[in-house]
Amino acid sequence: MKHELLNTIVESGVVAVVRRIEKEKVMNVISALVEGGITGIEMTMDSENVLETIAEAKATFSDRAVIGAGTVLDGESARLAIQAGAEFIFAPTLKQETITVANRYGKIAIPGVFTPTEILQAYEWGADIVKVFPASVLGSKFIKDVKGPLGHIPMMPTGGIDLDNIQEYIKAGAIAAGVGGSLLNKELIQQGKWDELTQLARQYVEKVAEARK
Repeated sequence: MKHELLNTIVESGVVAVVRRIEKEKVMNVISALVEGGITGIEMTMDSENVLETIAEAKATFSDRAVIGAGTVLDGESARLAIQAGAEFIFAPTLKQETITVANRYGKIAIPGVFTPTEILQAYEWGADIVKVFPASVLGSKFIKDVKGPLGHIPMMPTGGIDLDNIQEYIKAGAIAAGVGGSLLNKELIQQGKWDELTQLARQYVEKVAEARK
């Protein structure tokens, strides 16, 4: 089961970071992203009514995308998110307890890492994928260089990923990328331009597919 969900996340190569979207718009946003082919949806824990949204999104979209929780800072938050239905736990930092809780319930653990030492430590503690964050500071060359000695550890850069650089990261060896502000376009969301948001999502998915060829 976990293996299948991992494959689904990696399929599009894009995990959309859905952070603090108004309650009345959030399901429209998720729907537009899924429609555009994005297979990983991360709801950040600092969003309003996030546990309800996770439950609703999972009930609605679980046949097409994997719904998870982000900005998970401790084991208790991880447990609450999992109870609400989160299939993966995305964290900005490396904390053993958070990985342990995700593993205990058979969910995907994606902790945040910044150094080769943290990458290995996360993997030894049971991470399924490591979130290289903030990727904008390290750049795609970091992934390429670290993949030399640590090529067995799946890496997902997050932070500062956009349409112009996502291919660099995929070509450098990233299995997927976490994408926030550049995909979750504030203007489109504010104006309810869901078709345009779907088109934007599709562009990201296409860029990844091209880079993998």
